[in-house]
Amino acid sequence: MFLNISGYTEAELLGKPHSIIRHPDMPKAVFKLLWEYIQQGNEIFAYVKNLCKDGAYYWVLAHVTATFNDNNEIIGYHSNRRSPNKDSLEKIATIYANLLEIENSAQSSTEGLKKSYSTLMQVTSTKGEDYNEFILKI
Repeated sequence: MFLNISGYTEAELLGKPHSIIRHPDMPKAVFKLLWEYIQQGNEIFAYVKNLCKDGAYYWVLAHVTATFNDNNEIIGYHSNRRSPNKDSLEKIATIYANLLEIENSAQSSTEGLKKSYSTLMQVTSTKGEDYNEFILKI
């Protein structure tokens, strides 16, 4: 199904980084948070806008988890994707556009990421919830 939606062939994707389908509308702060969660062995839910080969896009609600070996060491990561709720997408798209504007208007990419990440944390914790709770309730 992924190949049909993305427009890529298996040969075009094997061995390539996941960023090949990263849409330019995706704020870096979301991926920073995602990697922080999963590298600590925690699961995360995140809305992700992916880029198709032909320039079109599609949204997913990704559930990403670490895979562990018998010694409880992280040996990889696994992601399941679901069709997102359309009402939630409107809210997320607005949040992401704001984060992207913060990232792009900063003096440096490092400063932009720091400010965008801080804003993301403020937005998602306004109700005393953690990021996953916010995403699942939005």
